[in-house]
Amino acid sequence: MAKIKSFYHLALAFLGSIVFRRPSRRLFVVGITGTKGKSTVIELINAILESAGKKTALLSSVRKKVGGRESKNVSGNTMPGRFAIQSFLREATDAGCDYALIEVTSQGVLQFRHQFIDWNAAIFTNLAPEHIEAHGSFEKYRDAKVRFFKYLNKSKKQKKYFFINEEDANHRYFEEAAKNIFGSEVIFFSRERFIKEDLWSHYDLNSKESRRLISEWLLADFNLENASAAVSFARSQNISWGAIKKALENFKGVPGRLEFIQKTPFAVVIDYVHTPDSLKKVYEILEPSSFSPRSQGEMICVLGSAGGGRDKWKRPEMGKIAASFCDKIILTNEDPYDENPSDILKQIENGFLEAPKSRVNPQNYFKILDRRQAIKKAISLAKKGDVVVITGKGSEQFIHLEKGKKIPWNEKRAVEDALKF
Repeated sequence: MAKIKSFYHLALAFLGSIVFRRPSRRLFVVGITGTKGKSTVIELINAILESAGKKTALLSSVRKKVGGRESKNVSGNTMPGRFAIQSFLREATDAGCDYALIEVTSQGVLQFRHQFIDWNAAIFTNLAPEHIEAHGSFEKYRDAKVRFFKYLNKSKKQKKYFFINEEDANHRYFEEAAKNIFGSEVIFFSRERFIKEDLWSHYDLNSKESRRLISEWLLADFNLENASAAVSFARSQNISWGAIKKALENFKGVPGRLEFIQKTPFAVVIDYVHTPDSLKKVYEILEPSSFSPRSQGEMICVLGSAGGGRDKWKRPEMGKIAASFCDKIILTNEDPYDENPSDILKQIENGFLEAPKSRVNPQNYFKILDRRQAIKKAISLAKKGDVVVITGKGSEQFIHLEKGKKIPWNEKRAVEDALKF
């Protein structure tokens, strides 16, 4: 059965390239892969290229854009199948785009969605445990990402570029794959390189210009990493620093990624974060004391975890992290799929018991399955100086239920509605 499924997906990828007449041959095609940061990197690269006067197309978990036309990605897949990618590339070619930017996922690679595309460049952001049940192990998950790098050997493009985050512990697997490809150029990036070579070398830290650049999205450590990836790519394309600088200064972040809905009298932030490592980083950035060392504000957290058998191991881990950072916690629905939502919350709750320094007590902990009501509860608890952090959905447009059912969802609007009362 597994072989039949593999042949089916491979055949679809091949047919798609034939039906749409191998459109990637006439584009500079970039694939961004990794556990986190793909959407931010793709949007940063797009902003820089547009700043330089290039016509772009992009396909991400958030949106599809071809030239001046864009639409939200409502497919439910970051890397959609069924001819979707080849159709997108054909649109980009017909629109006269110079570059096509695509998020590449491990599950997309397993279903051969990266094949029969002539890629010019691959970018590796980072790796953290995810989709373990789907792949069987972390090593197999990593191998799927590396397989995308190796596939560029089959690209008809004369030169291939590989951008690798040298701070990630797994970077050597990607480096080995890239160095075995004829005509490849391997370029490393990192937060440290960005700070020392790119950012501070072009800005006076005491200037208003610098303060304007250092906004919420760039203060996050992981966004320094994302910015480094984008700037490294831009430099490989001989984009001027003026165009890069303009794009960085005007970039507002990605919807649903560390997005501030309001900052005063208390802050409210939504984020798509859905892995333990990312959750910890977001909480570290958003602790009230990070805004002001003398802050007495509290952190109020709304979180859940996806169902459908997805990475059950991470639920108690996320509970443990939340208990270590949050003063008040509201557990709620995220995407239960066919699992019992209450069981998912119980597994997160079990993590509270393992937290070495739990800040949670029964008076400050709530389970509210209705996500809209959970957000209202968090807002009602907030006081001046507090930070309300709502994670798990970001800009996703549906909550997924059993038997393929889904209900429309807009996290930002739900927060804005709650703030009116």
